[in-house]
Amino acid sequence: MPVRYPTGNLTVGWLSIQFVDTGGCGMTMLGPIELPDWAWERAEVRQSLRTRDMGAAFRHVQQYAGASQARIAAAVGMTQARVNEIINGHREVSRLDVYERIADGLRMPDDARHLLGLAAGREKRSGGAAFDLAAFPEVVRVYAAQNSAAEEIRQQAHTAQQLDILAVRGLGVIGLNKSLLRACLPREQGGKGLRVRVLLLDPDSEALTRRAAEIGESAESLASGVRLAEARLRELLADSCDIEVYRYRMLPTWRLIRTDSTMFVSAFDAGWEGHESATYKVMETPHGPLFRGFSRMFEALIDGAQRTV
Repeated sequence: MPVRYPTGNLTVGWLSIQFVDTGGCGMTMLGPIELPDWAWERAEVRQSLRTRDMGAAFRHVQQYAGASQARIAAAVGMTQARVNEIINGHREVSRLDVYERIADGLRMPDDARHLLGLAAGREKRSGGAAFDLAAFPEVVRVYAAQNSAAEEIRQQAHTAQQLDILAVRGLGVIGLNKSLLRACLPREQGGKGLRVRVLLLDPDSEALTRRAAEIGESAESLASGVRLAEARLRELLADSCDIEVYRYRMLPTWRLIRTDSTMFVSAFDAGWEGHESATYKVMETPHGPLFRGFSRMFEALIDGAQRTV
């Protein structure tokens, strides 16, 4: 009579291993899921990673690897119920360590990991424990886009003494009455002391022309947006707001909102604008390189920029 083994999960650290009773042949241990190389190259798969839509990504895994929800759960260290919620849009993934677990469990190639906003695979890194996520406590949360982080950004800005913004035209961040941070400024707060520095892309620069082409907009339209933002920010100066506005001339890469010791960082790319990018909440720590590096970059841009307000 064959020996029957119970099925179940063994969790070691973040890795959840599923054991399946094979009916007398012992136990089968399920590890990471392997998708064919061509699956990672499909447009719909790449789009799901770029937008961090893990529900769509899991559905593609089901389609191209023939994996069940239970199989996906075992590979990425989740319960089947959690995978089901993500697939059906009832739950979103926002934590960086969970993205890492998913990438490892699905054996994502490096270009797929980059689309998801992650570094190259651990097997190609050096430095041992220095690359464990626990060694980077600066990144405390990852939002799918700026809109998901909007309420927290406003809360941080309301209590800040220093507000730094690096953008392209800045209309959606601070330039218009209904923009993300306009209501957080001193005019709306009874003259509360808040120093504001804003870096906008120079409307007369070659970089602006290149950026306009990347997003399918005319250079004239994009430049007009920058000038409008400057005009609206100049109104704040007339209202005794402690605000400085500068023009930089390099091709935009990072979009940055800093409130004292907290930063919200996203990226510009040829395929999307900054507010569409995933937004990383980065906290200042004693030895963390990210907050210090972005702060250094911002100050360097200020030093080489032209002040207009």
